Amino acid sequence: MNIIDLENLGLSQRFVTEAAFYTNFYVGRVVSQSKDLFKIVTAEGELTAEVSGKFRFAVKRPSDYPTVGDFVMLDRNEAAGGNAIIHHLLTRKSAFIRKAAGSSGAEQIVASNIDTVFICMSLNNDFNLRRVERYLGVAWDSRAIPVIVLTKADLCDSLQQKLSELATVACGVDVLVTSSMSEDGFEAVHGYLGRGKTVAFIGSSGVGKSTLINRLMGGNALKTQQLRNDDKGRHTTSRRELIVLASGGVVIDTPGMRELGIETLDLSKAFVDIDELSAQCKFHDCTHTGEPHCAVQKAITDGVLSGERLANYLKLLKEAKYEGLNSKQIETEKVTAMFAEVGGMKNARKLIKEKSKARQGF
Repeated sequence: MNIIDLENLGLSQRFVTEAAFYTNFYVGRVVSQSKDLFKIVTAEGELTAEVSGKFRFAVKRPSDYPTVGDFVMLDRNEAAGGNAIIHHLLTRKSAFIRKAAGSSGAEQIVASNIDTVFICMSLNNDFNLRRVERYLGVAWDSRAIPVIVLTKADLCDSLQQKLSELATVACGVDVLVTSSMSEDGFEAVHGYLGRGKTVAFIGSSGVGKSTLINRLMGGNALKTQQLRNDDKGRHTTSRRELIVLASGGVVIDTPGMRELGIETLDLSKAFVDIDELSAQCKFHDCTHTGEPHCAVQKAITDGVLSGERLANYLKLLKEAKYEGLNSKQIETEKVTAMFAEVGGMKNARKLIKEKSKARQGF
């Protein structure tokens, strides 16, 4: 029997230490998920598992359930006697989150325990600084380290200009340039991999994520698909899966970020320049939209900060606030914000009622 090296699959000492608290159970990592069943890899091989009744009863929200990348504690470590039972979920060191569809606002974990997330964007019409800011907000919030990968450099005739533009928004983030015509970029990506490392690729569909993963795997296991003529990519991957790399470590393949949308954001890191400027504003709750002595607006006037970057920052704040709400709930939130000065919705309704009576002559 071949013993699987779980350390190569990301089982670090922090997980080993936590697992030791659960005696008589075995540790495994979630490779893929199909409805309520999970494919798990343990030291003894792969097996299918489901959560225990006690686990299900204790769950308070969807994000409490296991997902791809999680380390879990099982009642067995080999496929025998039916499905294995998941009893415990080890503490995640990073997690990509999205809001569930509908108005509940519940969080769903898309993938977990990722060390490095590669934000892929092609150097053709897909290149968009505002999209980079959006991706960085999601990446920083996950607690994984973001690295920007620019693909299809062979199709770009203004590379240095685009790199200069990117430098204004990618504060403290490594930027790699790849091309379908050379191995240079592939080798740069490969440098972030290794034994025990877990990486993931995110970005619009069709920008080259699957091509890069295929190179890392040394084959063509993942179906690839080009961008349409309008550069709006079609989905090439619809299920999340953990893939073990022969060169060491693992990669978690994810659907296009369009599916993830705006979830939770860490704008303090994605917009560190605006965050630092905000500390210099006269008012601690400055909205940077018209208050006196606003350091952010001054930076725009002085040419230090672009108006487009501030506009996107404010847009992301609003989108994150309203994500998961239906149209009626969003409208309620907007009206509440609009009438905040008069004490919110309750006083707003009272004010509207009084004005209505006045117009009717009561």
